[in-house]
Amino acid sequence: MATSLEKIIGPRTPEENLAEDRFRFRLPIIFFLIAALLLIASIFLPYWKMTLQAPQYPKGLSITAYINKLTGDVGEIDGLNHYIGMRPLAEAAQLERSLSIAAVSVLSLLLVAAIFIHSKYAVLLALPAILYPFIFLGDMYFWLRNFGLNLDPTAPLSNAIKPFVPPILGVGKLAQFVTIAQVQSGYYLALMASISILIGLYFQRRAYKPLIDSPAGSEDQPIAITDLD
Repeated sequence: MATSLEKIIGPRTPEENLAEDRFRFRLPIIFFLIAALLLIASIFLPYWKMTLQAPQYPKGLSITAYINKLTGDVGEIDGLNHYIGMRPLAEAAQLERSLSIAAVSVLSLLLVAAIFIHSKYAVLLALPAILYPFIFLGDMYFWLRNFGLNLDPTAPLSNAIKPFVPPILGVGKLAQFVTIAQVQSGYYLALMASISILIGLYFQRRAYKPLIDSPAGSEDQPIAITDLD
């Protein structure tokens, strides 16, 4: 009987299988490594951008969010937000920004570890990276909502502006101001990483499940990637 560790790690690739169909067993590795590299590359690129347009700013004001910092016209937008009672943007997601580079690096390492796990538990290692782009947008929405609904009632224009939720994506309007929010190249890389992981899991299941289903492997081999439904 297979040990608990063997069940977690999954079946090893027999040499005869590797010799006959090497590419089939290399495909999961390729897609997992591509995903890990995409995540690392995304660290250096912007994830989200918001442009504020108003008559007094013909060229607009923009802020760009990387996973660990905000750049652009942060001071000018903070100055405008002060009048309606919104807190400075730098106060948002301080913990997330301080941990972001380490967190994305860990996600990439988990994907590398998933290469060596040929069982259903590889999904557990890959799942955080799959969900990461959606968690990023969810966290952005949380902070935009938090800031927009908790305005300072003592601000100079507090009576003129009601609490609001700035859009995480698309176009929003507040008085004479129009905001345009869009994801950027770093986010697209993270999203591509999620897709690459899903493809890798599919090819991993195709490669290793037959080893379990075969008569020789059904008794002695641990469970490989199984149906998720």
